[in-house]
Amino acid sequence: MYSFKFGLALLASVFSLLSWANGSNLHVRATGNTVRFNVTLTWEDWAPAGIPRKMILMNGQFPGPALQLRQGDDVEFLVTNHLPTNTTVHFHGIEQLDTPWSDGVPGLSQRPIAPGDNFLYKWRATNYGSYFYHAHTRGQICDGLYGAIYILPDESVEKPFHLITNNTSELQAMQAAERRTKPIMLSDWRFLTSEELWSAEEATGLDAICINAVLINGKGSINCPGQQAFNELASAEQKQLIGNLSLTDTGCLPPTLVSAQGTYSHNYSAMPPSMFYGCRPGHGGTERLLVDPSVRYASYDLISAAGVSMLTFSIDEHPMYVYAIDGRYIEPTLVDAVTIANGNRYSVLVKLDKPAGNYTVRAANSGINQVINATAVLTYNTAIKSQKGSSVPSIDIHGSPVSSNYTLLNETTIMPFPAETPSSEVAATHILRIGHYNASYRWTEGNSSFPLSLEAASPLLFYPSTAKPDLTVKTLNGTWVDLIFHVNGQIQPPHPIHKHSNKFYVIGQGNGAWNYSSVAEAMQYIPENFNLKTPQIRDTFITPAAATEDTWLAIRYHVVNPGAWLLHCHIQVHLSGGMALALLDGVDEWPVVPKEYQLSDS
Repeated sequence: MYSFKFGLALLASVFSLLSWANGSNLHVRATGNTVRFNVTLTWEDWAPAGIPRKMILMNGQFPGPALQLRQGDDVEFLVTNHLPTNTTVHFHGIEQLDTPWSDGVPGLSQRPIAPGDNFLYKWRATNYGSYFYHAHTRGQICDGLYGAIYILPDESVEKPFHLITNNTSELQAMQAAERRTKPIMLSDWRFLTSEELWSAEEATGLDAICINAVLINGKGSINCPGQQAFNELASAEQKQLIGNLSLTDTGCLPPTLVSAQGTYSHNYSAMPPSMFYGCRPGHGGTERLLVDPSVRYASYDLISAAGVSMLTFSIDEHPMYVYAIDGRYIEPTLVDAVTIANGNRYSVLVKLDKPAGNYTVRAANSGINQVINATAVLTYNTAIKSQKGSSVPSIDIHGSPVSSNYTLLNETTIMPFPAETPSSEVAATHILRIGHYNASYRWTEGNSSFPLSLEAASPLLFYPSTAKPDLTVKTLNGTWVDLIFHVNGQIQPPHPIHKHSNKFYVIGQGNGAWNYSSVAEAMQYIPENFNLKTPQIRDTFITPAAATEDTWLAIRYHVVNPGAWLLHCHIQVHLSGGMALALLDGVDEWPVVPKEYQLSDS
């Protein structure tokens, strides 16, 4: 009897060691390690760009402390809310396999964390790579609640660096750089708090497309050269768009521009200072990236926590190997600059082979909405500096290459490593219209607009029967689903569509109206617009910009993680304005919520 019990215990321990963490068709062993991470949120005066205002600090700092993990680790992330308002924290790109109650979305996965309360998020780091945590209550990401997450790959994960070189010493240096990788958080900043901005949108009817500063790792400056100077700096596209009008003194498109705001009713007299006009110079410090050339390479995870801006990143005289996107390896691509949409993460290797000195790091808004940028400095940490003169830029103030000698990452050439082929059998296709909803600042993603008030509703994970049909897509577990985003209407920027839970495959995109019932039908007419063999694997991807005609984006995903998940634009004013939809995945195998997460009235 003793030996039988011992055998059962041994068998149980073996099964425990073999517990799986599933990530993008790659299985890794759970480490058995639990990382406990405590974050206390406070509402304090801070001046990231030199002008103080109230914002969210995490353990007294901004950005928040970085969370470092190994693939397969279990995480216990405790949030203590000392803010004057409700809040939640979302783990962007983390698939939350079998833990939908820890996704951090009010009205879907939990009730908000009230002032004075705390909430313990538990999840497993099933995937490797770069991610970040951020607020997911109203517009609080724009109040500063965000921080980096890095998950070191399991030893079983094949790396793509051999596609760069077969030199053993170089490969070791690259792998060592990846293990030391550092986050570079790119974001934008306003004088207005998120609630002040939302109130301004409601009062004016305007889409708040302007910011006051770009930040690199939480630091930035505000320059105010004046409207005439901004008009001279305007791109050819901006000049064509504004015609006889002028950019504002913040370098932004004017609020009266019909092509940007539409023909809806607006109350310009209700605009608060700094929403479009009212530049105030300030300096919040300059981020400095210290590097040791003796290690030969530095790795950075470029993370966009921007609320509005689509930022192009470069380091003067230092080309970058882009080797992972959204926490997934790709075949490394050597470029001089990378455009990073809101919510995306690009991991890059930088060779440290230039004369020791200081090189300007640039983050320029590439959108047509505003002329604005930020700089930091990459410094060789050596006793002797051999650099002669100032560093030479590869991009201009709009994020465009300064000459044909420089290369901007071309998204259409990206090849996943390893490549995966999604199923050709699709159970359902959902066509989601993206456009304005009766106002410049209100939006649709489907048949209706997802109101902010639903954040206070009973969470759909606990009450799936209360889901509103026009704001919900329901799927069956184990099936494959196509989502078609049809961008319809006047000039629209690229919309970075973020899907919570598992990643998706980017299978097609194009210009013109989507007039098909399915991808299979569309491929009979425009096969060149699709890639079903080696599609990108992402959790956030942009729709094509709409200028003179409609555009569309097609993604495909496998329903493997039942729960209530948000699908939305990661431009915060668009999410606040309703560009979102609830995915009720696996309604036929709805998850059982653990007792510790059950609601008192559920």
